[in-house]
Amino acid sequence: MDHTDVHRALDTAAMARLTARVAASERRHTGEVRLAVEASLPLSYLWKGLTARDRALTLFGKLRVWDTEHNNGALIYLLMADHAIEIVADRGLSRLVDSQQWQQIVVRMRQAFQAGRFEEGLNLAIDAVEAVLVERFPAAEDSAANNELPDTPWTA
Repeated sequence: MDHTDVHRALDTAAMARLTARVAASERRHTGEVRLAVEASLPLSYLWKGLTARDRALTLFGKLRVWDTEHNNGALIYLLMADHAIEIVADRGLSRLVDSQQWQQIVVRMRQAFQAGRFEEGLNLAIDAVEAVLVERFPAAEDSAANNELPDTPWTA
């Protein structure tokens, strides 16, 4: 798979809707949500025998999801070639959510992806992560939105 496969699964209009969905979500809490969709692992990862989880952790750092004021960012990562889904949460968020809860989100995403509904699957994940963030890190009514990271999905 290559970058064009990502654009076939998530066209320009879908990417715009996902960007708007992330922006709307972030107005309801103090967390940061990043989407990353990749067609396949880079060759260097394959040569080293690294996994989708390894790549998600690398992107978590590269996209600066770890570098938010409240340490409550979340990366939702989809590797299309392997049908791999990873959610990486920063320390402020991960200590409040157990791995079983993240796994439940992944299961719902996988069902949508297997049916070829990539945008729907990513929206399910955004909704689920948003619910956790709104519960644990709600936005103050009198505070201005502080968008620390881009809302546009990262793709490769």
